Amino acid sequence: MAQTALMWPFLYFAGERLSTAELTAARMDGDLVEIGDAFMPADAVETRELRAASFRPVGGPERAVTHASAAWVHGAVPDPPLVHSLQRAGRRRASFPVDARIRFRDVALPSHDVEMISGVAVTTPVRTLIDLIREASIGASAHRLVDDMLAWRPDLLDDAVSWIEHAGPVHHKRAAAAELRRRQEEVTRYTS
Repeated sequence: MAQTALMWPFLYFAGERLSTAELTAARMDGDLVEIGDAFMPADAVETRELRAASFRPVGGPERAVTHASAAWVHGAVPDPPLVHSLQRAGRRRASFPVDARIRFRDVALPSHDVEMISGVAVTTPVRTLIDLIREASIGASAHRLVDDMLAWRPDLLDDAVSWIEHAGPVHHKRAAAAELRRRQEEVTRYTS
């Protein structure tokens, strides 16, 4: 928990220590840069801890950051999505964040699919890949996100195949499994 506390001084949220006008002026002066819905010093290194902490006002331990938002937190994609994805991270129902920039699923994630980063629940890289591939396999999101995840960590492919084979019922499981196997065969063909 001590490490989490060290992250907060590097993030500025509108209305906490500075107003929106002050933060915008500091950004225009080159002192701050945007990181998600927060600002950080321009000379600070953008880390997954800071990206995760930028979700502090809407996330936390009870609402997990998922899908493309989680891919951004992990560092697999360079930019945050326009609409963030959050999902219930525990058995207790979480309050629903009312915000047009947030897509919220009130279905509990299994605890083994969630990790805590800077006090914010984020889906693990494997679960993030699974969620992205499930959406991409039915055309609900771009395959580019899946490609970015696998370019970032190619070892996730085998872990994702294992995850989907051992998972209980999940939406679009067959389509995702077929896409994962196709990609596995593609990798095998190119490495042989």
